[in-house]
Amino acid sequence: MYSEPMSHLPDPERQAAFYDGVTVKRGLAWVVDTVLIALITLPISVFSIVGLFILPLMFLVIGFLYRWMFIAGGSSTPGMRLMSIEFRNAFGVRLDGGEAFLHTLGYTLISTTVILQLASIVLMFVNERGQGLHDMVLGTVALNRRV
Repeated sequence: MYSEPMSHLPDPERQAAFYDGVTVKRGLAWVVDTVLIALITLPISVFSIVGLFILPLMFLVIGFLYRWMFIAGGSSTPGMRLMSIEFRNAFGVRLDGGEAFLHTLGYTLISTTVILQLASIVLMFVNERGQGLHDMVLGTVALNRRV
């Protein structure tokens, strides 16, 4: 039986409430998560001998682990929970550990290149489901959390 891709997700036209304001909320959640990651990274780097020398690498690794663990555990990061949004896969279910890993890997790779990051942000604003590049590749979407 053939099923259209993304057919298990809310329709952006008929169920627009699931997508209302999600792109802006993702941006605000990103700010919250970045601050939390910095608050975790800085003490670790200060108390380790080489930490300050590899601060960007530590920030990247801690950020990756932070996002992966939280998305795997509840399909959202603390910032996303604060903004009442969560990720769903193409079947409309929360991301599992493997999907969370791939989503975080895609996000991390895209965020290391300014052009790809800007393209992903633009896509979130113009795509009917608010998907970035890594979301489109994986078939994931950020939705307003069901009440």
